[in-house]
Amino acid sequence: MSDVDRWRAVAAATGEKGEKGETDRAAAERGVRLAYRRAGLAEPERIIWAGSPLAGARAARSLGDAGRSVRDEVRTYPWAEERRRMHDALGPAGWADHWNATGARLWDTTRALAERIRTGIADALADRPAEAAGIRAVLLDAVLGQHDAAWLAAFDGRSERLEGLAEVARHAGWWWPYERAVVICERPVALYRDEAGRLDRGDGPALAYPDGFALYAWRGMPVPAEFLAGLPTLTPERIRTEANAELRRVMLEYYGYDRYLNESGARPVHRDETGVLWRIALDGDEDVAMVEVVNSTPEPDGTHRTYWLRVPPTVSTAKAGVAWTFGVEEEVYAPVRQT
Repeated sequence: MSDVDRWRAVAAATGEKGEKGETDRAAAERGVRLAYRRAGLAEPERIIWAGSPLAGARAARSLGDAGRSVRDEVRTYPWAEERRRMHDALGPAGWADHWNATGARLWDTTRALAERIRTGIADALADRPAEAAGIRAVLLDAVLGQHDAAWLAAFDGRSERLEGLAEVARHAGWWWPYERAVVICERPVALYRDEAGRLDRGDGPALAYPDGFALYAWRGMPVPAEFLAGLPTLTPERIRTEANAELRRVMLEYYGYDRYLNESGARPVHRDETGVLWRIALDGDEDVAMVEVVNSTPEPDGTHRTYWLRVPPTVSTAKAGVAWTFGVEEEVYAPVRQT
């Protein structure tokens, strides 16, 4: 396994036990103390564990005698100085190549996940504006643990100064370093993502922590938990009456556009040699346009498979819709054989 793959696994790690049965807490706490020593700081007097980033932020906010945040000394300054050192050693082009081969490959997904967690925390506190304001300030003091995997991958094996941070990341989630105390949160117990790396699950939380803090999402889009619970019993009428356009799109994806067309009494609006154009009018949202095409190559049993192509609602003919899927104009689309 490559270094990047190992750090990709760190970013996606779930559970509470290490590979050899040793608790993540013990390893993470060793990493914290090492990070403090590498930063020239006295080790923290207390280490407090929390069940999620939300609980961790609340615990950090409630610390009364922990002193100031030392995030800059523990994470910000060491990272900046090590990056400068490697940049000087490799040169601009060498550093760019190194970053593209390591951290850049993890950056988008880990950054998006961290932002989604921050948004989820804000959503959980939406009915408590005073607490939400305080928590937003505390989140600025957080070190992201396993979700710092992208930039830690770029320095793996190249910086003793960052070894403590890397050790915490391998065994824990977000953490808050202060002069005399540290708050560390557990890793999630569940993480579900689609092929694009977006949070995605249709039958439960896409991201869940031991204390119950969870995020629900369908192909990256945040959705309420109760919304997902209702997906298995969807009907065309329920889809039509959903007021939220984004949730209605999720319903259609889950239910299936072809099934919805068949069961909702939709009518074709155009037919030609390429297929049939169908249109679904949705209140408060753009129309959904689909082209029904039949594969000219028979299946092993002699039947011809039908496909449904989602096309822009602006198309007015079936041929224009099929041409759009190939990235050409209707006038120049002339397939020798349709497959």
